[in-house]
Order: sequence, then structure tokens, then C-alpha cells
Amino acid sequence: GKVSDSNVFHLRLSYFLLGDDSVKGRPKEIPHNEKLLSLKYESLDYDNIENQLFLEEERRMSHMSFRCLEISRWVICGLIGILTGLIACCIDIIVEKLAGFKYQVVKENIEKFTEVGGLSVSLLLWAVLNSAIVMLGALMVSFIEPVAAGSGIPQIKCYLNGVKVPRVVRLKTLMVKVFGVICSVVGGLAVGKEGPMIHSGSVVAAGVSQGRSTSLKKDFKIFEYFRRDTEKRDFVSAGAAAGVSAAFGAPVGGVLFSLEEGASFWNQMLTWRIVSYVSSKPPCYKTLIKDLTMLSSKIKNIIVAYYLYEIPLFIAMGAIGKNLLCVYILTVYVHRPYLQVMEAMLVAAVTATVSFTMIYFSTDCQPLDPEHSEEYPLQLFCADGEYNSMATAFFNTPERSVRSLFHNQPGTYNPLTLGLFTLTYFFLACWTYGLAVSAGVFIPSLLIGAAWGRLCGILLIWADPGKYALIGAAAQLGGIVRMTLSLTVIMVEATGNVTYGLPIMLVLMTAKIVGDYFVEGLYDVHIKLQSVPFLHWEAPATSHWLTAREVMSSPVTCLSRIEKVGTIVDILSNTSTNHNGFPVVVQVTGNEEPAKLCGLILRSQLIVLLKHKVFVELARSRLTQRKLLLKDFRDAYPRFPPIQSIHVSQDERECMMDLTEFMNATPYTVPQDTSLPRVFKLFRALGLRHLVVVDDENRVIGLVTRKDLARYHMGKHGLEELHLAQT
Repeated sequence: GKVSDSNVFHLRLSYFLLGDDSVKGRPKEIPHNEKLLSLKYESLDYDNIENQLFLEEERRMSHMSFRCLEISRWVICGLIGILTGLIACCIDIIVEKLAGFKYQVVKENIEKFTEVGGLSVSLLLWAVLNSAIVMLGALMVSFIEPVAAGSGIPQIKCYLNGVKVPRVVRLKTLMVKVFGVICSVVGGLAVGKEGPMIHSGSVVAAGVSQGRSTSLKKDFKIFEYFRRDTEKRDFVSAGAAAGVSAAFGAPVGGVLFSLEEGASFWNQMLTWRIVSYVSSKPPCYKTLIKDLTMLSSKIKNIIVAYYLYEIPLFIAMGAIGKNLLCVYILTVYVHRPYLQVMEAMLVAAVTATVSFTMIYFSTDCQPLDPEHSEEYPLQLFCADGEYNSMATAFFNTPERSVRSLFHNQPGTYNPLTLGLFTLTYFFLACWTYGLAVSAGVFIPSLLIGAAWGRLCGILLIWADPGKYALIGAAAQLGGIVRMTLSLTVIMVEATGNVTYGLPIMLVLMTAKIVGDYFVEGLYDVHIKLQSVPFLHWEAPATSHWLTAREVMSSPVTCLSRIEKVGTIVDILSNTSTNHNGFPVVVQVTGNEEPAKLCGLILRSQLIVLLKHKVFVELARSRLTQRKLLLKDFRDAYPRFPPIQSIHVSQDERECMMDLTEFMNATPYTVPQDTSLPRVFKLFRALGLRHLVVVDDENRVIGLVTRKDLARYHMGKHGLEELHLAQT
């Protein structure tokens, strides 16, 4: 969309917020602020550009050609599912091997110094190993690809909403994400590897669907038809679903997650393609989800069916599941890369120190059951044949800790152990979420919820603690991410037990309702803190009094149907405003009549036309002039060259360019008196990037873009307007 509403307003706001330096020279970055709307984000073109080239190509295609395209879509979805599963498999195997080696080394060191004294050496070894491993991942994220930080779910949610998040689906981002999440989990941070799999699947989908890699400069000359935002969006939705399936073994839950939490636009045929292919896994796939699928038999054997009188207890647990503190801790950011690395190392060292201290002072000793032997049992100061129960929670990967809380026999944890672990791990998870590392919150949330849920089960005396651990895990995760139906299916599929579908659904609904009353979900807060122009499902409730004339951007830079090349170059080169869409107008009778709208053309299209020198005079002066095809635009997608890289001579500036064949001759328009909710609904439902506002004579008076709509939102005191700024 149009990046700024008014350059004057931008300068004044920069002057007010930053001082004279931003006006005199380069504007500085403004820290993250939920009261601002960032100017750096552009929109994606989810609406097909129906120009003459597009319509001619579609008309030439036979019925068999469309069938072949549909088959190609199925093939691409199959490749997405297989590759995402293989990546997940590799991540899990590497994490298991490296984490197992680390815990074994530390375990042997602790056992050695428990007898002779000097456990401080073991603590130092644990902290150094964690810090060194986390440092590698933080270096990759901070200095190579910062967008790979976190789980990536908020960024993918923004992408599917129509926001172009820079570098979010690039190959380099995938490589850093995979390496980073391995380091984060092996380094002992309070994170999980499941969330980043959703981002990884989306990157795989974005790459496979294009049939080439712009990073590697390798073009396989396949799937060229899908090189546009409309098609790419559907495949990224499929990739997100494949990521959920790869992480939890929940193909149906993956589809529902992509539909409920991710995609803003949904193709009905996409449902069948995703379900068909994300259900299939590579041969080594079982290694990834074994920690959760093992719950199937355990829960069926240990947990009896729930009783009706327990439903109110489950609902009450759902109300507890909302998580407010983490949201506010997120507002603290460190911006310099080397400080981000140091912060990640500090958190890794503190996590190891806190874990060691909790284990050291714990007196919760449990007999080592040969049937349910712990993975890395620490005896420490317990008697022979016993192990430290606190170590089961801390001295493990988060997935294994969740498994032990779900299916271990009653009596394996005492209330004090669970209470201390819940509080400690909760604060560690809050601190860890904002780090510049690749990490997810799914498993940490499940672990925290399983701990306090099991504690509730123990305190009830008559209840089975494993059953309440499952409900607590659902309540905690639901309170953070605010998902309902999709998370219910994910939990049911991951545990292989449909018995608890109803109580889990009730718990998640309660967690969402109670949580939304206080604050938005974690992903929505993250998006707001990044100042992303995100469009929700509906316009603000009290915005009917606003009209298109009041929210539009004006004046609008328009182009004539036959425009001078020099004029186009000057407009595109103007740094004061950065327009990405230009209404095309035509004079009807004489110069005295106002120009009327006849089409819309994008900046990217104009750059391709300038690059190929599609000028009227040059075409007339040559006997053979190659006709520009849609392939030329697709080859330039998605990284269109900047206008500064296009050389236009002085003679060429005097040439003319006919935009008739390339402009969208039927752009969407609205009258100037259209209400904001109606404009919002049209813009949101059709996935538009530009919406032209016209008067009664079809003359252009303004242009509505994403930022014009996103800046209005419901605040504490009613309808509020966000400020636009460079962040």
C-alpha cells in the first residue's frame, strides 16, 4: 500500500519523538510501541491483477491446462509435507543426541562430585555448556537473520494477513531458524522446538511453490504459474499446517490451526490438499512426536474417565490458565546484536544455576521404578535406589518433562516440588520469550500447565494427578495463545485419547474468554508491539460514523494512460513518498474536463516495464519488438529491483509509455461516503492492497490502504487512532 499518508506529518512526528537529528539527517528507529503504526511494512497483492496480459493468458489455457495446474498444486502440497517432516525429524534427532550427551556428561560429573564434594564444578560445567550452546544460536539470529528469532508464528500470521514481513520466508531464515532452535533447546532454555516448526513449514512452502531459490539464484523452471502472492499465500497456509502436523502428529489439528489462528483468507480446496499430505510422514517421523504420542497408552491406562462433577473444576482451571505477566515482560527489548547475544548467554547460565539450585536443595526422593525408569535420574543426596524428583522436571528436555508429568504414577512428585517448579519455570519462560533466539512457547506452556495441573490433582487427594496435568496443560497453553478448536484437536491427536475432548474444549473456551477480558493473546500482543498494520476480522465497533473520505490518503499521485517515461522515473525515484500503487486516469473530452479513473498499476509493474524499456517510440522505431509476457513479471517476482538500478537515458526519458495493456482496468472502487466498516469489510474480505475512492463523476479523490484502516482500533476510551512512524 502507500507507505506514508503525509511526509509532513511524518517529519513532525519524528521531530516530536526523536528531536532535531531525525529531521536534519537520517531518522533513527523508534523503539517498539503499541501506540504507533510502522511505516516500514508493505502489503502483499492478494488480489489478482487482471490486466490484458493476465486475461489473454487465462483465455488461452485449455481445460487440460487447468487440470495440470490443479495436479501441480497437489504435488507441491505433497512436497511441503514430506520436506517439513524431514526437517522436523532432523531437528528432533539432533536435539535428542546433543541433549542426551550434555545431560550424560553433567550427570556423571554430578555423581562424581557428590561423593567427594565440590559440586560447584558441576554447576559451572552445566552453566558453561548451556551458555556456549545458546551463544552459537544467538549469534546466528542476531548477526545473520534477526527475523528468525522467536517461534515465527506472529510473523507468519502477519504474512497470511497480507503484510509483507521482510525476509520472513527466505531460505537463510529457515537455516538460521533450524540451527537456532536446536541450540536453544539443547542449551537448556525454557523453550520448545514445536512453535518454530510452523515457521519452518511456511518457509518450505514458500520456496517449493515457486520452483526456484532466489537466495541460491537457482531456477528449476517449474511451478512458474504460482509466482504471485495469491498462490503463494495458499501454500504458506499449507506449510503452517504441515509444521503443526510435524511437531505434534496432528494433521487435522494442523489444518484447523492454519484456519483458526493463521490464515486470513482460505481456499476450500486447500483443506483437502493439506489433510491428504500432512497426514503422511517420513520413515523417521516417529522420533519427533514419540514424547507426546507415548501419552496415548499411558493416559488410557492411568487416567480413568472424568466425572460430571469435575467439569466445574476443569472450567475453573481454564480461568486460571490466562497468563498476564509474560505479556508485560515482553515490552522490554534489547536492540544491539552483541547485547542480545550476551543476554541470551546470561539467561542460559541463570537457567542452569536455578535448575541446579532447585535440584540441590530438593528433598523429594522417589524410588526408581524399573518399569518407569527416568531418562537421566539424579540420585544426588537420595538413598540408593532412589532419584531426585525435582531433577525429573529440570534435568530433561521440556518434551520429556511434560511426558513425565502426564503419565508418571501418583506419588512421584510432592506438592512442594511442583509448586516451586511451576513458579520458577514460569518466570524463566517469561524472561526467555523475548530473547534473540529461535524458540517456541508451546511446550514450555504445556510444561507449566502440566505442573500446576498435577499439583491441583494432588491437592484434591481423591483425583488422579495425571488427568489434571492434562487439563492444566491445555488451560495454560490456551490462556497464552487463545486458540480453541484447533488446540483441542491438537491435544486429542497428540495424546491419542478422544475421551477428554469435551473438557479440554471447555477449558480452552474459558481460558480464552477470561484472558481476552484482560488482555489480548501472546501472538496478538507481539504483533502490536512490532507496530504491524494487522487487520482483524471486523472493523472497530464504533467506527460507523467514519467514511472513506475521512480515512483515505490524499492527494493521490495518478498517472495518465499514456505517460512520459521521465515523469514515471521521477515519481518512482521520489524519496519523500513511497507509493506502491498508482491510479491510471484518462481525459474524456478536453483538458478542461477532470481526468477519470480507468485503471490501477503497481510500482513493481512499472519497474519491470522500465527495465525492459517498453516505450512507445522505441517500439515504433524497431521492426521487431518483443512483446512483454506475464513470464517477465513472474521472473522478477518477488524481489523486484529498486528504481535506482534501472538506467534510463536522457533520450529515453522523452519517450512515452502506454500503460493500457499492463494496468488493472477494473480496480475496486468505493464512493467517498462509504462507511469505514463497509470499506474495511471489502478490503479485508478481498485481500486488497489498494482501494480507490472516487466521487460521483468517477474522479479519483483518494486511496485507501492497509495503514489507513489499521490505524483505527478500540482502546480503553473508545475508538483511538494510532500514529504513523518509522520503527
